[in-house]
Amino acid sequence: MPNPLYDTLFGQHLQSDAVFLQLPGGDAVTYRSFLETAAQYAGLLTDMGLAPGDRVAVQIAKSTEALAVYAACAQAGLVFLPLNTAYTPDEVAYFIENSGAGCVLGDDSKRVELAAIADRCSARLDTLNADGSGSFADKAARFPTTFETVHRDKDDLAAFLYTSGTTGRSKGAMLSQANLLSNAQTLKQEWCFTSQDVLLHALPIFHTHGLFVATNVTLLSGGRMIFLPKFDLDQMIAHLPGATTMMGVPTFYTRLLGDARFTKALTAHMRLFVSGSAPLLAETHVQFKARTGHRILERYGMTETNMNTSNPYDGERRAGTVGLPLPGVELKITDPKTGAPLPPGQIGEIEVRGPNVFQGYWQMPEKTAEELRADGFFITGDLGVVDADGYVTIVGRNKDLIISGGYNIYPKEIELLLDEQDGVLESAVIGVPHPDFGESVVGVLVAMPDQQPDLDAISTAIGTSLARFKQPQKLVLLPELPRNTMGKVQKKALRDQFATTFA
Repeated sequence: MPNPLYDTLFGQHLQSDAVFLQLPGGDAVTYRSFLETAAQYAGLLTDMGLAPGDRVAVQIAKSTEALAVYAACAQAGLVFLPLNTAYTPDEVAYFIENSGAGCVLGDDSKRVELAAIADRCSARLDTLNADGSGSFADKAARFPTTFETVHRDKDDLAAFLYTSGTTGRSKGAMLSQANLLSNAQTLKQEWCFTSQDVLLHALPIFHTHGLFVATNVTLLSGGRMIFLPKFDLDQMIAHLPGATTMMGVPTFYTRLLGDARFTKALTAHMRLFVSGSAPLLAETHVQFKARTGHRILERYGMTETNMNTSNPYDGERRAGTVGLPLPGVELKITDPKTGAPLPPGQIGEIEVRGPNVFQGYWQMPEKTAEELRADGFFITGDLGVVDADGYVTIVGRNKDLIISGGYNIYPKEIELLLDEQDGVLESAVIGVPHPDFGESVVGVLVAMPDQQPDLDAISTAIGTSLARFKQPQKLVLLPELPRNTMGKVQKKALRDQFATTFA
């Protein structure tokens, strides 16, 4: 039966003995063996009673098996819900409860915490570890290595990715089969991927970049991935000679440039370096070109839309810009207050429309209506400008979003926790420039009268409720927060004041 996403990305490789995943230890996983594992997983998930459209939440380490769960969900018609492995139990509980996930997969080390959450949410819990062991793998081994693919239409949901709002309440972005497939097809064509490509993959797979960009493009083209569990400088340098392409966040490139082993000779055979998830400094572009002779290709996307723009593969790659709208994607700059289109050269809010744009936020019709217009344009919340040649430059954000190491961080969530701490009257959380992560988090606190908050104790306390990448890298005390005449905290003034904190 037809299932556009599975058939196009995975089904074409069912009989292929070509290598799909090359693992750092030297082992190789063929397309055939990978899809046989996925079929067993699909069989088990179906046997659990999960029906097409049900959600499968996974908080598991990057591995061949973790990626096979994604394939299994596509084949069984289930909605794949990947969760950051750094999320705390409190954060995971919200995602599972809000999504109504019928099955939760987690690491054995988190079984106790996850069991309590799953039980409260009436979800099935199994474990799947980085080495492929766990109760889920054990049960799946008893199922056939073939599975009758479930019929799905292009508009059926394939995945949820959660993104936060400035109120701290996370939103489940609903992505259809067509959303994911159309974007993969466009990127394969625009970036000239073929079956001869070998992608050096060190990105996480709970994120759009590593999963729906890197992995889907490789699957579509029939290429191979050098599948590293995470970014490790020594591993990256060791495996670069065997790759033809690489996708990364700015941190990857700054760390490579900081190592003398990263040379022009090491990258001579490479055809493409792609950067995204956070702004790449113009200085990094210049240094990279001088060191390797390659120009990094920068693009722009987000959870709700996958990729929207890209610098050209053949053509001028302009440092400081995110390139041109991708084929099939309409992009306009509008007045944030009125929504009226603005001419080239004027800064406004970026809105996009196309087959890549999500279906809305799960069980949040009011929020969906606020951000997804009736005519299909999505209000991104990013501020940008389009030049006379059509190149898009991101100049800021309409909200106080912080992007650190490619991850979105929303200040309000952290501020709520800081405000609860002993001796704290109020707080403001800002992002300031960081040479490695693009931005890093600073928490500005005001003490209650005659109180002296213990900053070290506060850092420890909020660390139990926040993923590490969200935790402030520095806490500072001020007598008061700067405000305008209406009493609104002026975060720009704070960002200016602490701009050189990590310089």
